[in-house]
Order: sequence, then structure tokens, then C-alpha cells
Amino acid sequence: MSQFQTLQVPAHGQQIRMGTDGKLVVPDHPILPFIEGDGTGPDIWRAAQRVFDAAVEKAYGGRRSIAWCEVFAGEKAFNRFENWLPDETVEAFRQFLVGIKGPLTTPIGGGIRSLNVALRQLLDLYVCLRPVRYFDGVPSPVKRPELVDMVIFRENTEDIYAGIEFAAGTPEVRKLREFLEKELGVTKIRFPETSGLGIKPVSEEGTSRLMRAAIEYALDASRRSVTIVHKGNIQKFTEGAFRDWSYAVARNEFRSRTVTERETWILGNREATPGLSAEANARLIEPGFEQMTAAQRAVLVAEIETALELWPSHGDGQWKKKLLIRDAIADITLQQVLTRPGDFDVIATLNLNGDYLSDALAAQVGGIGIAPGGNINYLTGHAIFEATHGTAPKYANLDKVNPGSLILSGEMMFRFLGWDEAADAILRGFDGATAAKTVTYDFHRLMDGATLVKCSEFGDAIIRHM
Repeated sequence: MSQFQTLQVPAHGQQIRMGTDGKLVVPDHPILPFIEGDGTGPDIWRAAQRVFDAAVEKAYGGRRSIAWCEVFAGEKAFNRFENWLPDETVEAFRQFLVGIKGPLTTPIGGGIRSLNVALRQLLDLYVCLRPVRYFDGVPSPVKRPELVDMVIFRENTEDIYAGIEFAAGTPEVRKLREFLEKELGVTKIRFPETSGLGIKPVSEEGTSRLMRAAIEYALDASRRSVTIVHKGNIQKFTEGAFRDWSYAVARNEFRSRTVTERETWILGNREATPGLSAEANARLIEPGFEQMTAAQRAVLVAEIETALELWPSHGDGQWKKKLLIRDAIADITLQQVLTRPGDFDVIATLNLNGDYLSDALAAQVGGIGIAPGGNINYLTGHAIFEATHGTAPKYANLDKVNPGSLILSGEMMFRFLGWDEAADAILRGFDGATAAKTVTYDFHRLMDGATLVKCSEFGDAIIRHM
């Protein structure tokens, strides 16, 4: 174990490690680093930590406990060390593998643009995991919020969050523009002299590891489908490639356990009409078959024939028991998660699309105040779970705000550790408190007959309902 100069590592705690089988080895008293956060962070951390400890005690009766280790980032770190993100904080998360954090201030001016993004990139936390579900009694702006039960796998290290951009009028943007125009023949920059430019990297490796994690999660959790959300109809070589590479992972690595949506149509057509030819099947799949060129028809018929080769393992209705892999354009997805939420289960998507989707879905089930999140590297076991909302400094030290986002992120953390009994206790407590309408001000103002409680008192209510 590394020696730390500024951190107090609990002597009674033990280190989580990654086993040779690729699974976490979690001791009974694991050391878990935490950042309490800025603004309202200390308030919500105090409430959340009591809930976490109570859940572990309730579940394991003293046999297990958490050895909490405070690490520093944000304003508290800057005030102590004149450093927004000390090296020892990063090293603690790297060494102890799993931790949790409250909301952090983004420093103004140069340097790190976002402490949250910095931690994700430094530890290669390539999955932003955002489950969204409804809790009984929580006020919602939609008619059927109980239909929302989705898990978003948002790619965390590429896309626009990679941070490759150049400001308008700088020498760097001029060089990039000249290269694009002179070397690559780009002509569609509408106002080149006054444009800022950004580059959006999307790799096969980054896509594949995200999709692999999404499929493995869906299979382990007995989920129904994985939807690949993209804007590949416009950005064909980034978002379109994300779609194609994602499908390739499903086909090449999980063939016996997955089926694509188009394959279900093809197999279903054969089941409905046993003697159906490949060409006749193609006409049912593509209504515009007659308008296709001969080459396009040949490609489609070949797709039909390939799908029908699955008949021994997927035919005669066997495909109905497989994990469905489908894709959807990002803009229509944002509409359909409102109008047809039951059609979505696990979602795999790029960074920006995932940002929009996770916050939009959170609004359907109570808002960002109870939206949990985790940033995970499934290959190394590193994970940081976090409150997904901002610091809300005007409410700091008032014991007022909803601690639900951090508490539910802790539920995710316990689930990741394999401590399902503690995670279940948190969900029981949260469900019970909200169903009893014992809530903080953000919900109280929207609910009839509710009891207004402080941040700390909401934590107490969760513990009572465990």
C-alpha cells in the first residue's frame, strides 16, 4: 500500500483488489475513498454516509463495515493545498479502486476544465453508468413515470468530452482550418474566418468496450434489450461507426445469446411462412425493394441468407428468449423515451447523446436531485460513484437539499461491490420515505399532503424505512 502524506488512511481497513478472474475481491472492511464535495456537498455527504453505514449494519449485523477515507478535490483541496485535484487524491482512487464523491466546483480560468472529467480521463473510467427508475410517490411531469426503468451506458472518454477544440481567431484554429481546406478539400465551413473548430474522436476500441459492458450487464441483469443510440444518419464515420462497431460486438462476441431487431423480422417472416424464399423475405423487410439496384438487392438478399443461417439456434421462436439488439437515432429517441418509455431498457450511446438522455430521463422520474451515477472501468475495477447534480452554493450549509442523488449512487456502489443486501436496504428505505411523502423542499412543493424535512432528516427517514 502506498504511503500518503496528506490523507488519513484507516488502519483497520483493507484494500479492494482485482482477482485473477477479472472480478473484484472485496474484504469485509474495505477502504473507500470519498470526496464530500463543494457547496451543498458536506450537507448531502453527512446524510448519505449515515444511510450507507446504517444499510451495511442492517444487512450484515456488524460482520461488515466501511473504512471511509476522505480525499480532497475542489474548493476544499484548493483551500488546503492550493491544488484543485491533488495527486494523492487520484492515487487513492487508483489504489483503492472504488470510491464515491459529491458535487465539485469547476475551476474558473485555465487548467482543468472540469474536475469530474479529469478524474474520468485520468483513471480511464470509460463507462458513465446512469440508471433511471421511478420511486413511488415522487412527483413527475409525465403521466406514466412508472414505465421508466432504463440503464444508460454513456461512453465517457471520447466524443466531444475528449476536449479537442480550438478557439476562433487563434493561430491553432487557423492552422487546422488551412489543413482542412488545402489538404483535405473541405469547403462546407460556412464562416471559416470566425469559426471555432472541434474534433470528435470515436474509436472502435472505445465503442467496443462500452458495448461489451452494456451487453454483459443486460445479460447478467436479465434485461430485455440494448438500444444503440446514435446520430449516424448525419455523422456517418463517427456516430455511424459507433452503431456498426456496436452491432459487431453483439454478433462476434455474443452471437448465441443475442438477436438484432432486423434478424427478428427475418426469422419471424420465415416462421409465418415456412417456405418463404430469401428474395420474398427481402421484399417484406424492405418495401422499396423494387426501386433498388441489382447490387443493392444482392446485398439485402445476402443479409437475409446470413440471418437464416441462425435458424438452428434462433429459429422457431428461440429468438424471443435472446437479448434484443436494436438501434435508434438520437433525436427520435428523445421523443420516444417520453411517448414509449417501455420500449427502452439498456441504452448504449456516445458521450453527448448520453448527457442529454440521462438528464431528460431524470426529469421524468423526479429530477436530477435523485439521479445517481457511476464512472466505471470494468477491465480494471476502478469506479467512482457520484452525485450527478451541481454544487448549488446558495443552499450550502442550510441542511436543505435533497441528498437522493448521492444516496442512490451509493446504492449503485454497493451493487458494484457485490453487497446487494446493503443496496436493497437503501432502496427499501428510499422507496418507503418517498411513498410516505416524507421529503425535502424540492418534492414537498410539488406534493399534496407531504411532510417537509431537512436534508439530514430525509436521511433519517430512509434509515427508518429500511
